Amino acid sequence: MPFNRKHLLGLEELSAEEITAILDAADTFKEISERPIKKVPALRGKTIANLFYEPSTRTRLSFELAEKRLSADSVSFSKQGSSVSKGETLRDTVENIQAMKVDMVVMRHQSSGAHRFLANFLDASIINAGDGQHEHPTQALLDMMTLRQRWKTFAGKRVTIIGDIMHSRVARSNIWGLTKLGASVTVCGPATMMPASVESLGEGGVTVEHDVRAAIAEADAINILRVQLERQKGRLFPSMREYFDVFGVTAEVLSHAPEHCIVMHPGPMNRGVEIGQEVADGDRAVILEQVTNGVAVRMAVLFLLAGGSLDAGTLQ
Repeated sequence: MPFNRKHLLGLEELSAEEITAILDAADTFKEISERPIKKVPALRGKTIANLFYEPSTRTRLSFELAEKRLSADSVSFSKQGSSVSKGETLRDTVENIQAMKVDMVVMRHQSSGAHRFLANFLDASIINAGDGQHEHPTQALLDMMTLRQRWKTFAGKRVTIIGDIMHSRVARSNIWGLTKLGASVTVCGPATMMPASVESLGEGGVTVEHDVRAAIAEADAINILRVQLERQKGRLFPSMREYFDVFGVTAEVLSHAPEHCIVMHPGPMNRGVEIGQEVADGDRAVILEQVTNGVAVRMAVLFLLAGGSLDAGTLQ
């Protein structure tokens, strides 16, 4: 299926076919990343601006690597030390960057909906690298790519997302993407960190469970989220120790899941808070595979938004 969108703002608005098209393209780009020479001229002549208004390690490096491997020219922007500190608005910043004839803008911003706001008046393609508590589409896509490599199909599969669901853009994008492809999703975490009406998210709804052992009893995969203290206005649980005692995924907790169940984490991990050391480094963890797949997914997104097409595995 051709991918004809100008922007990637979130997975809520994408169809199952469009999500599958991105994953199919990512498979091709992963093969390219395994070659001795990990570079193709697919985006030669394109200029991409990376705007990160929030801290990032994996996402930012992953996008920068993806751009280099596609032969694009890229420039990077950080909020600290920029004109934002002098009072410049988001719109003025991005319009100035576009005036330099940038083709794409990859942006992470603390405000939900910031990318959709910019899409109303920018000519450049916009890629959402995380907006507030709303969505993080490329993280969900790399999570799904990791799962598809094992499952081949999502139909009938069960994924449990554990942690700070309320403040997690990763959880929302995963819910939209997974349910559209046929998987069922259970969310688990403290009631104080569970968004209102979470059951209505996704296609077919979401199951809510507050007992972590019951939540993973039939799971094919577990996606563990960190507690996002930087987004909380007040402490939503008594202490880190108590959170780990009740919702931390330890080896004992994981023993309640089926033997084939794999463990995922979008990073950064807080060992001893949401995940035990033995689980993070265990045989079931596919966390570093997620990071590897992130470069391929972001190469695919950049390529498709630039109008590229794949024909029998050959880059056009």
